[in-house]
Amino acid sequence: MDTILMIIKLLGGLAMFLYGMEIMGDGLKQGSGNTLKNVLGKLTQNALLGVLTGALVTAVIQSSTATIVLTVGLIGAGILNLRQAVSIVLGANIGTTVTAQIIRLMDIDSSGSTILTFFKPDTLAPIALIIGIICVMFIKKESSKNIGMIALGFGILFMGLLGMTDAVEPLSSSKAFADILGRFSDMPFLGIITGLVLTVIVQSSSAMVGILQALSSTGAMTFELVYPIIMGINLGTCVTTALVCSIGSSKDAKRTGIVHIVFNTIGTILFMIAMTILRNVGFMPDMWEGVVDSGIIANFQTIFNLVTAIVLLPFTGVLVKIACAIVKDDEEGAEVKYPELAALDSKLMITPPVALAEVTKIAVNMAEIAKDNVALSLQQFKDFDAEVSAQINEAEDKLDCFTDKADNYLIELSSHIKNAADKRQHTMLMQCIRDIERIGDYASNFDELAKKKADTEVKFSKVAKKEFAVISDAINEILRLTIEAMTDENDYVARRIEPLEEVIDDMVLLLKNRHTDRLCEGVCSINGGLIFMDVLTYLERTADQCSTIAMLLLGKNNDEISQNHHMYMQALHNSSDQSYLAEQENRKAQYLTPLKNLK
Repeated sequence: MDTILMIIKLLGGLAMFLYGMEIMGDGLKQGSGNTLKNVLGKLTQNALLGVLTGALVTAVIQSSTATIVLTVGLIGAGILNLRQAVSIVLGANIGTTVTAQIIRLMDIDSSGSTILTFFKPDTLAPIALIIGIICVMFIKKESSKNIGMIALGFGILFMGLLGMTDAVEPLSSSKAFADILGRFSDMPFLGIITGLVLTVIVQSSSAMVGILQALSSTGAMTFELVYPIIMGINLGTCVTTALVCSIGSSKDAKRTGIVHIVFNTIGTILFMIAMTILRNVGFMPDMWEGVVDSGIIANFQTIFNLVTAIVLLPFTGVLVKIACAIVKDDEEGAEVKYPELAALDSKLMITPPVALAEVTKIAVNMAEIAKDNVALSLQQFKDFDAEVSAQINEAEDKLDCFTDKADNYLIELSSHIKNAADKRQHTMLMQCIRDIERIGDYASNFDELAKKKADTEVKFSKVAKKEFAVISDAINEILRLTIEAMTDENDYVARRIEPLEEVIDDMVLLLKNRHTDRLCEGVCSINGGLIFMDVLTYLERTADQCSTIAMLLLGKNNDEISQNHHMYMQALHNSSDQSYLAEQENRKAQYLTPLKNLK
């Protein structure tokens, strides 16, 4: 019965430890996720910086597997290449040792010192929990919530660690436990296999090292027993990574998983050889059978990963060649229709801000396609070309494909989003992408009307052609502003869109009235008049979609705008906002006044 209770307590402590790690990692990712992609993309231009970057990112998100999965996603997005990924993998193994170094706080001997007592886990854990709950429940700022999550995770992690330590305390006087450990000491390869298997089961190398550190409190753990298990733990974490990298990934992504396995396998072999030689030559004879504490375990894990990375760093090219030899390129690889969509990799969802950044890039790409399609389709009214029409239809198919992929990706991503800022970005993108697709649809409508005009041999009057040129310029300008606002997330540019949209509305109304007069006077044919009227309607709708996108961009960080676009616009139209009125007057002088003066 005592054994069952001990196992329950140990597993309960492990559960708290793992949950604490997850909460702390989530808080760190949410607080720093917006910069992770840029850090990984920019600081990996040489191997050494790549290693440092991998170590830093892993230390932040508290998981080497998460770092490598994120790296695989960025490979698919085209942000990283395989050589850069290899250096990050080398660094990720170093970064994962930070958790063990934190856990070594268990070994602090306060000896009556108030300051040192403060840093002991049984004091630090409840303090962290108190700080965390205050930040999460009583402070409304998003940044404070992230800090609170980090503190809560830290506190829960140490409470779980203390629980594991208490659970294994009876083992210190257990002869059976000592006999089992003695067998492991005589068979280091058994220790490697044990560490590997248990890490695959637990799915966390940090947790397994934490268990070892808790067991060290029994005073029965020796160095010769521990070091093979630590190396097995490092091998075990590769299995999860390799499985993740192999599912629905590119060739380079699979190769990244292979590199991780090869790297840790070579490191383990080299260290086992080195440790065997050192022991046989009598290097530090007291060390091998000496009892270890959590600090020694943390130090050995750090030294093992650091030395392995330093030794293998000059051979990153060789590691790449090995991976390429194992995962070969297809002799006749199928051509990917839209390679840009590879950026929408589900592996990036481990860090939602990075995934959202990739969707934003796709949305901007879509807007560029829609803008170009509108410009091409408006040119069709001058001189219709069937080849250009085919080009417009192909771009429209691409837009539809992008929309479906982005929509499905955002729906899947929604369950991973936790903080308010990411939710606002997600909501904006969900709506924005649909508006962009509609602009693409209007381009197809223009092309169809241009074909109808050509097929029926309809001619626009000279004045109508001039009018059409002026309003086309205005439409191209509002589309340009929309893309600029989306690309830079620039509120100033976004605010310039609505004044221009109002001017375009006035232009459409003026042109519809003029065209009606021309129809009555017999200057234009009925068929030509109907086509021209339809074109004006779609031009107005195109400008309306740009206005909607601008409101979505402005509403992302403004609840007043996001909750009621129409009320905001109505208030804006009726206000005496000088910047709005000045922009509107400039646009009237640029487009409406020349239109009125046409004859």
